Amino acid sequence: MNRITALNIFRRVVELGTFKAAAEDLHLSQAAVSKNINELEDHLGTALINRTTRRMNVTESGLVYYRQICSVLDALESADQSVMASSFSPKGSLRVSAPMSYGLIKINPLICDFRHKYPDISTEVILSDTYVDLIDKGVDVAIRGGGVLNDSSMRSRLICKVRRVLCASPDYLSQAAPATHPDNLKEHDCLVYSLSSSPRKWIFTRGNESTSVDLMPANYSVNNGIALKQAAIKGLGIILIPEEFVRLELESGELVEVMPEWVPDTHSLYAVYPYHKEQSQKVRLFIDFVMAAFREIDKG
Repeated sequence: MNRITALNIFRRVVELGTFKAAAEDLHLSQAAVSKNINELEDHLGTALINRTTRRMNVTESGLVYYRQICSVLDALESADQSVMASSFSPKGSLRVSAPMSYGLIKINPLICDFRHKYPDISTEVILSDTYVDLIDKGVDVAIRGGGVLNDSSMRSRLICKVRRVLCASPDYLSQAAPATHPDNLKEHDCLVYSLSSSPRKWIFTRGNESTSVDLMPANYSVNNGIALKQAAIKGLGIILIPEEFVRLELESGELVEVMPEWVPDTHSLYAVYPYHKEQSQKVRLFIDFVMAAFREIDKG
């Protein structure tokens, strides 16, 4: 038994939930996966996974062992990379998840720049506005909005604050009632991003004054930021959206900022990664690269 190979196989079986999925992920036969797990259990003298013809369950001992070996395997990879970095560029593969719209506009261009700087790190990018389970999908790092993490198995680093703007098309505003206070939004067609943590509650500040508005049920909601922008351009109503998404449209006049004296609350953008990836050099390099890029953007 190759101990490191067996440990990596056991790790992927736990993370993916089936021998078949682990075999496909590691490009091995199911027989090879089963053989390595059996040999590992024989070596340890205890069952790590209970399996039947229909399902498998990780034993209590298996879960404890899994948590410990993840740290060991990632530390081993980090040690390899740190030595290799003295004479070679970092190598390996990196799987990154990001929201579809923000990923296309901001994150994917940075990933392309990262690839130029570290050509020996192959990168798989998963763009999706739906929640991605990092462990289940084998994702090394996700770029996502949010607040305090509720999952103790995850770690995060704040990348930046995302400024949002309230805007609508000139055609819509010419036919709608004036909007001078957030309370007026209840009288308007407010288009919402359905995957927001609070799609119908918008918060604003003006100087030392803060207020929130609970919107009426939306006549239009969508789970994609670019689609939300398109709906606003077509005159369907008012949107609250990251400024990056609509900067060109605001400059061209296709969209007009609404109540600019009332500032919407900002959203935070984080790099989120499994706790056992803390020692991964590839993950650290990528997060540091993205954070440095955003700092340069802020300076500009």
